Amino acid sequence: MLAMIKRNLLLYFRNWSGVFFSLMGALISFVLYIVFLKQNMLASWAHVPHATTLLDTWLIGGTLAITAITTTLSSLAQQTIDRERHVDQDLQLTDAGPQRLQMSYLASAALIGVLMQVAMFAIMLGYFHVTDKLTVTWGQIINVCSLMISSSLLATVVNALIIQHVHSVTNLSKLGSIVGTAAGFLVGTYVPIGTLPTFAQLLVKVTPGSYVAALYRQYLMDDHLTTIFKGNPGGRSHFEKFMGIRLKWSTLLSQGTTYHIIGVIFICALAAVLMPLWLKGWQHRRLVRER
Repeated sequence: MLAMIKRNLLLYFRNWSGVFFSLMGALISFVLYIVFLKQNMLASWAHVPHATTLLDTWLIGGTLAITAITTTLSSLAQQTIDRERHVDQDLQLTDAGPQRLQMSYLASAALIGVLMQVAMFAIMLGYFHVTDKLTVTWGQIINVCSLMISSSLLATVVNALIIQHVHSVTNLSKLGSIVGTAAGFLVGTYVPIGTLPTFAQLLVKVTPGSYVAALYRQYLMDDHLTTIFKGNPGGRSHFEKFMGIRLKWSTLLSQGTTYHIIGVIFICALAAVLMPLWLKGWQHRRLVRER
């Protein structure tokens, strides 16, 4: 299994153009903010203290969520390539078998998702430190890096579920283009969720990545929000809802509840990905015993 994980990692990182395009959705979000969105949003936030810091960290949180989605999907493309070329049939003849082969795809995609999030975090933090003097504490860095693992695992199993029945690299490429374009809207990064119509807000709330983006923003923005909205909890709640820092169903979701939702989505998606393989293996073993 470790050999197959290493194989998938080497195939991903040897394709430099593929690595770049897997980051395209995140890079578009980053560049759009710098070139077009930042000054307009700052103008409307002129009355808010530390507006630049809040906007920078808000953008970082959303972009990291996009990075996890697009890079894990790009990595899982190797599974579709192997399936189309029937390489997976050869690999299944090894000691690993189909279950471990599937787990190797998932593990390598999750690892790639973490590494690419670390790279994007370093790029964005470095840029905003130079241009806006943005700084983060070691505690925030530890929390963000820990969340990168959960984010990558979640994005991996959800993407694996989506591509489960995609057998053509051409179709997967089209799917990747759609996901990369839509991800910025669906995690509330191109525009704040509060500016969207009701149906669009519902789409954001049913997108797993939006919960990850909310957690990133809470970790990066909480200290500043506590200072800015001291003595004004109602104003803070409105701001957090409008900017997608905390998502609202019947009430604004707490950090613990958000993690619970992510955990439930992860378990359900993982079960949906692995169950067909387990059933196929069980049926095969049953037929062997009957013979």
